[in-house]
Amino acid sequence: MKNYLITGGAGFIGSNLTEKLLEERNNVIVIDNFCDFYDVKIKRKNIEKFLCNNNFKLYEEDIRNEAKMKQIFSENKIDIVIHLAAMAGVRPSIEFPALYQEVNGIGTQNILEAMRESNIKKGIFASSSSVYGNCKVFPFKENMIVDYAISPYAATKKANEVMAHVYHQLFNMDILVLRFFTVYGPKQRPDLAISKFTKLILEDKPITMYGDGTTLRDYTYVDDIVSGIIKSAEYLEHNNNIYEILNLGNSYPIKLIDMINTISKILNKNVKIEQFPMQLGDVQTTFADITKAKEMIGYLPEVSFEEGIVRFIEWYKENLKM
Repeated sequence: MKNYLITGGAGFIGSNLTEKLLEERNNVIVIDNFCDFYDVKIKRKNIEKFLCNNNFKLYEEDIRNEAKMKQIFSENKIDIVIHLAAMAGVRPSIEFPALYQEVNGIGTQNILEAMRESNIKKGIFASSSSVYGNCKVFPFKENMIVDYAISPYAATKKANEVMAHVYHQLFNMDILVLRFFTVYGPKQRPDLAISKFTKLILEDKPITMYGDGTTLRDYTYVDDIVSGIIKSAEYLEHNNNIYEILNLGNSYPIKLIDMINTISKILNKNVKIEQFPMQLGDVQTTFADITKAKEMIGYLPEVSFEEGIVRFIEWYKENLKM
């Protein structure tokens, strides 16, 4: 049994991870501020079944509150920190860049400081494929130069990677930074494309497609991401003097139009598409080279894109009573 602290543990990835860790009889402490970026009731539902589990503890707090973070860390036994909390989304970061700097920058700084003061040496920090921007060499490797972000969100994630390295170097923290590639699946945020398109197609409403449908995304099923996080934690448990960046993707990019048609086919419904120009901050392609993650932590994605969409739609219909 291990003691995990997860920031953002009521969100999409966090709640799926919490469920898996509790199933494996670990203790899980979740920090989440239940931000209204999307309907707060969704996050409440994500974690409601954990509330009666004696191995689960919830703190409804904001990672920007430095004093509260230090208090939580000091009053709990914590073996490893998994920092997922962030303001997410490329497009809204362009509208609210200062908020993204504050939450993702200062918030992450507070988590690192709380770890330092409580002498917690093991941490996993969530980053994003967005840090690669419009790199022209595929697939994306972790050793590529990623100094050319095209959104405030991507810039904050790159900054977090650098700050995590500072704490590794100065305070001997063992840290794995995980760059997630377009995660989807049960409990997915309603603003993300797969969830949004599924809803609109079921309601016989048109969907908005930005660009000509040829943009590529390396869609990664959430169970594979959760597996990668847990394997990362196991690696940190048995290794020291670690700072590494790992891609967690599926390494099989899908065209936007093919994603739309896959959802339409599985729903057995026609789709109406309204086409608009590409939006600011959107990248043309994401494509993960996962060789390093395979070799280092034994990461191996198992769920194909079509199978993942089938599972998501089954969950969507069951949970939203469609």
